[in-house]
Amino acid sequence: MTAATTATSPSPLATLDLGTLRGTTEQGVAVFRAVPYAAPPVGPLRFQPPAPPAAWNGERDASAHGPIAPQPPSRLSMAMGGFSLPQDEDCLTLTIWTPAPDGARRPVMLWFHGGAFMSGAGSLDWYSGATMAARGDMVVVGVNYRLGALGFMHLPDVSQPNLGILDQFAALEWVSARIAAFGGDPDNITVAGQSAGGFSVLAMLAVPQARARFRRAIVQSAPFGRMLRSPEDSAARGARLQEMLGITGPEQWHSVPAADIVAAQFKLTVATAAFANAVPPFTPVADGELFGEDLLPAALAGAVERDVLVGHTRDEMAAFFSVDERVKNASPEAIEGCFRDYFGAAAGKATIEYRQRAKSDAPDHLLGELTGDALFAGGTFEFAERLAAMGKPAHVFRFDWAAPGNGFAACHCGELPFVFNNFYAWQAPMLAGGDQGAMQTLATQMQDAWIAFARSGNPAHPGLPPWPSHDTEQLVMLFDAPSRVESDPAGRARWRHWP
Repeated sequence: MTAATTATSPSPLATLDLGTLRGTTEQGVAVFRAVPYAAPPVGPLRFQPPAPPAAWNGERDASAHGPIAPQPPSRLSMAMGGFSLPQDEDCLTLTIWTPAPDGARRPVMLWFHGGAFMSGAGSLDWYSGATMAARGDMVVVGVNYRLGALGFMHLPDVSQPNLGILDQFAALEWVSARIAAFGGDPDNITVAGQSAGGFSVLAMLAVPQARARFRRAIVQSAPFGRMLRSPEDSAARGARLQEMLGITGPEQWHSVPAADIVAAQFKLTVATAAFANAVPPFTPVADGELFGEDLLPAALAGAVERDVLVGHTRDEMAAFFSVDERVKNASPEAIEGCFRDYFGAAAGKATIEYRQRAKSDAPDHLLGELTGDALFAGGTFEFAERLAAMGKPAHVFRFDWAAPGNGFAACHCGELPFVFNNFYAWQAPMLAGGDQGAMQTLATQMQDAWIAFARSGNPAHPGLPPWPSHDTEQLVMLFDAPSRVESDPAGRARWRHWP
C-alpha cells in the first residue's frame, strides 16, 4: 500500500504525563504513530493482561509506524488486497490523527479493525484517519491489539481468555485519560469498529467499566454473539495447538517464537475449517466474567445508554464464498445439510424462500444469503428492533454499492474505503470497475455521516436524503448510487423460519 502523503516541518509535539511525542504532518493534519498504550506483552508478559506503559525521558519519535501484531496473511486479500509489514509482539500501540495537538476539544473516533481476531492492524494505511480528521475537525485513533492465539487462546495455566479484548479496553482507557493532549474531547468519544472490531464495540457496550468512557458507538458488520466460544471448546483448541507445537509444559509457551505459534495456528485453522463457516479457531470466549453465553442482552443494556449507528453490507459472504471451491461446488446434500442445521424441520420452506432471494441458484449465492443473515444481517436487525422496543432506536444502514460486473458485489469490508474516504490506500479487487465519480460522491456521503454521528449522535446531513432512526417502520439507509432510505429492505418480515 502506498499513502499519498507528504511530510512538512516543524514536527508537531504532544506533551503527556508519560513524556513528549514528536509526530509528523501529513495531508494537513498531525500524525503520531506507534504510541504505546500498554507495556510490550513480551517475555513474562506474554499471555498476561495488558500492563501500563512506561514513561520515557525526553522526546519520543512518533513519526513512523511500529510493527503490527504477529499474524498470518489476511483471508480476504483476494477482495481487499494484501499487505506485508513488520510483525512483532511489541505491538500495543495507537496511531493518532489530529488537526492539531492543542487545547481544542474535538470529537474523537476510536477505531477497532476487523480481521476475525486473526489479522489486521489499526495502523494500516487502509484505516488512515487523515481525511476524516481534516474534513471533520476531529481526532481519529487506530488501535493495534493482540491477535490469534497470542490474544485469544484460552488454556488453563497458560493464558486466560480475551486478552485481545482487554488490550482494546486498555486502549480506550488510555485515550480517555490522554486524548486532550492531542486536541480531543475525552467526554465525546465514539468507539467504532468493523467485523471483529464491530464485535469489540458490542463488548464495550456490554461492559460498564468500558462503556463509561465513551458516548457513542458505531457497529459495522459485527458477527454479534456468533464468535463467542465456550471455555471448553476454546481450551480444547488451545490444547491442540500446544500439541502441534510440541510443547509439554506451560513454561515453554514463553520461549516458543511467535512466528512458530502463528504458523501452527494457521495449520490448525485449515485443519478445523468447517464447510461454509468463516469463524476461525481463536475468538472471544464466554468466560462468565467478561462475557456471558449471549453477548446481545448485555450489549443492548449498554446501548440504551448510548447513541448507536449499526449496519452491514448487502453481500457480506461474497468475499468468502466466491473464491471457496468447496462452497461453489457444493452438492445439493451439503446445501440441504446447512439449511437443516439452521432451521431444523423448517429447512425445506426456508430453502424455497432463500432461493427466491438469492441472485442465482449457484451454491455460493444461496449459501451466501443464508450465512450472511446468520452471521451479520440477522443480528443487526434483531439488535435494532430490540433497541427500538426499549425506547432507544438506532440509526441503521446497509452498504449496497457494488462495481458493475464485479463478483465481489457489496461484500464484507466493501464500505471501508468509503468511510475513510482514502481510495489512494487501496489496491482492492472489490473496487475494480467502479465509476470514480460515483465512488467519490458516495465516500463523501458516508464519511460525512460518520462525522455527523461523532459530533451529535445523528448521522443525518444535507448531502443525504433524510435519515430517520430505525423504529416500527424499520427504516434503513441504503448507501449506493444513489443512496436512499427504504422500509425493511431485507424483508425482515419474511424471516419467519429463523428460530
